[in-house]
Amino acid sequence: MTSGYAEKLAAYFSGRRWFTGKGRGFSVTHVYTMPWLTESEAGTGARVRIEIVSVEYDDGRSDSYQFPVAYLPAEDPAYAHALVGTVEDDELGTVAAYDAVYLKEASGMFLRGFHKRKESGDVSFRVVEEAELPGEDAVGTVMTAEQSNTSIAFGNEAILKLFRRVTSGHNPDIEIQVALTRRADEHVAPLLGWLHGAWADSTGAPVEGDLGMLQVFLRTATDGWDLATASVRDLLIEADLYPDEVGGDFAGEAERLGEATAIVHRHLAEIFGTDTLTSDQLGALAAAMGERLSSAVKTVPELEAHARGLLDRYDRLARLVVPVQVQRIHGDFHLGQTLRTVNGWKIIDFEGEPAKPLPERQARDCVLRDVAGMLRSFSYASGATLHQFGMTEQLHYRADEWTARNSAAFLVGYLGQSASIPGQQELLAAYEADKAVYEAVYETRNRPAWLAIPLRAIERIATTEV
Repeated sequence: MTSGYAEKLAAYFSGRRWFTGKGRGFSVTHVYTMPWLTESEAGTGARVRIEIVSVEYDDGRSDSYQFPVAYLPAEDPAYAHALVGTVEDDELGTVAAYDAVYLKEASGMFLRGFHKRKESGDVSFRVVEEAELPGEDAVGTVMTAEQSNTSIAFGNEAILKLFRRVTSGHNPDIEIQVALTRRADEHVAPLLGWLHGAWADSTGAPVEGDLGMLQVFLRTATDGWDLATASVRDLLIEADLYPDEVGGDFAGEAERLGEATAIVHRHLAEIFGTDTLTSDQLGALAAAMGERLSSAVKTVPELEAHARGLLDRYDRLARLVVPVQVQRIHGDFHLGQTLRTVNGWKIIDFEGEPAKPLPERQARDCVLRDVAGMLRSFSYASGATLHQFGMTEQLHYRADEWTARNSAAFLVGYLGQSASIPGQQELLAAYEADKAVYEAVYETRNRPAWLAIPLRAIERIATTEV
């Protein structure tokens, strides 16, 4: 790692949506360079490779990030938004380093890698059997939606998701998407291929893990979050009408989304199997939620006033004496992980919560964690839209009605396609509280102006009887 490069990487990382270390002190400690993906790209003189960047936080924890880098002979104003800085490279000399995903010529190298089934030392491009790849010359464009990863669309045919935070092992998104693609599940976009890498960590120990995945691009799709917030806007504009009286009523879609979620859960149980939690394991689950709350209070002092009500929900979970089935689930389920197409709802991004360690994201859990995530997302859709309109008492009332109506509709759809779940009330209450606490911490660190949204929900959760 050349002098000054670490500091410039750290400065660039700190402003990225996919960087999980925001709000914590950190430094770049190691950069592992993979082989060049190409020698040069016509018209740009770019040299492109993947670098695995090791980051150490002030609390002693560490992460690794995939960073595709394009080196140009000099800075180009056209790519100012992707500039890391001018650096000295041992092989190239003085060059300008860029986040390569934003250079169309550079991002196209990934697609060509899949076409060639390229094996370039540490990088392997793997293609699902019988997959139809987009044309080799398709131009890649970075998607603008906020994500924990980076997605590049190739025309209207395929989308490549590059994992930014990488770990050892098989990424759950790929593992699950391969299985559901082979199962012909109609509620996912078929997987076309994935990108696998091998590198050394800061200690020199060898690591292998997945770097990205290529899927069919759902060209007719509309983001579930966009549909939901448009429905809330329609309601708030009318103000005096009830949710079922507004043209943009979302309840029918919410119910169908619940049905789709239940079907995917059923397929995951069939493919990966199930377990049953013991009483001790339920106690440990509740204790972990309590510990997360205690930690969260240090970051969000406003939670202290509601801690007793939240802990009551966790205590009820700990006292359950019914068998609780666990299986593979989505793990980070919300409206932004759904797409509405002409052929119905599709569910995407089975990676789980990116900030969690891989073993936790691969672990079996109760399906009601996903259900709680979606109920919280309905609350967020109304809260975020309300934030734009102003916090009047009447609009608060209408937004809460929208949340309640669509949450109920989702549950009707989900439970209509599912077997009965023992302890459903206690489980769902605890998972919803745990998710809201996570949201409060996230907003404090990333979007302080939005903190009122989860705090308002937490006040309701903490004062509502289970």
